[in-house]
Amino acid sequence: MNDLFNITTEEEFQAACLETFQYQYKNVEVYQKFVDFLGKNPSEVKKIEDIPFLPIEMFKNHQVLDKIFVSAQTDKSTSYFQSSGTTQMLNRSKHYIADFNLYEESIYKSFEKFIGKPEDYIFLGLLPNYSENPHSSLIYMVDFLMKKSAKPENGYFLYNHQELFELLQKLGKEDKKVILFGVSFALLDFLDSITSDFGLRTSDFIVIETGGMKGRKEEMTKDELLKILQKGFGTDKIFSEYSMTELLSQAYSLGNNEYECPHWMRVLIRNAEDPFSYLEDGKTGAINIIDLANRYSCSFIATQDLGRIEKREFENEKFQVLGRIDHSDIRGCSLLVS
Repeated sequence: MNDLFNITTEEEFQAACLETFQYQYKNVEVYQKFVDFLGKNPSEVKKIEDIPFLPIEMFKNHQVLDKIFVSAQTDKSTSYFQSSGTTQMLNRSKHYIADFNLYEESIYKSFEKFIGKPEDYIFLGLLPNYSENPHSSLIYMVDFLMKKSAKPENGYFLYNHQELFELLQKLGKEDKKVILFGVSFALLDFLDSITSDFGLRTSDFIVIETGGMKGRKEEMTKDELLKILQKGFGTDKIFSEYSMTELLSQAYSLGNNEYECPHWMRVLIRNAEDPFSYLEDGKTGAINIIDLANRYSCSFIATQDLGRIEKREFENEKFQVLGRIDHSDIRGCSLLVS
């Protein structure tokens, strides 16, 4: 299925989606039951808009996994990602992973497309380390990029603000290529802890925020957050990454809160009042995500996020994430360190 990472045209994407739908209907029991419950005849699915999107909540109570791998699982303790949550949250989403190589290839190719080769960068994280959160898809991603980078300076600094500050000063003077990954509130906490001028002036310093304000700090818009981070870190290169436990692909924003997907991933905007209809460009609605890297779970996910697409183009499609649907669960990166 590595061909999915080499999609270059709209026709190839459409064909891959329809093939994936038929495969997952036959092989993913939960998805098959969902499609049947809707009364959808798979033979009548002729275009992307015909495909049923599985509500993301299904990952909380069901094993969404290809039946070929259900019986073959030998170590269920390490073969899944789990959403962040508090100790009071009994039902947290689990995304069982049949092939970690698919995730790693998706990580690498998306990063390379939007930012550059991981081998060229030093990666620092305002995140827990992998041993603290082995079931976090975000931590797995950053850890994988660190391994590809193999730079001795790579590391996690969630609880060591002063050490991170001093290292950033040193790397800035050496004009090294540095990427700082962090959940939003941790980046703000770091800036609040700095008592002297940040003073890092290098064109090769990038901050990538991964969301995560819900329930942790006073709510602010993404635009407000980006302005604070730009001023605090002294760089316009405040990028954003958008993904979730239930996906194996990432969209990136290189500014202006406008995200782009790799060619094997797509966002559709559904009517929040009618889950089977889609809105025209420029209208705000609920986000549906196609992630073809989810070959062995479900590639068609109906999320609880709100968003908007200004203009749909295969080569230059951008979308915005505008918040959560009212009454949806508190979830996501901000709870990683609860």
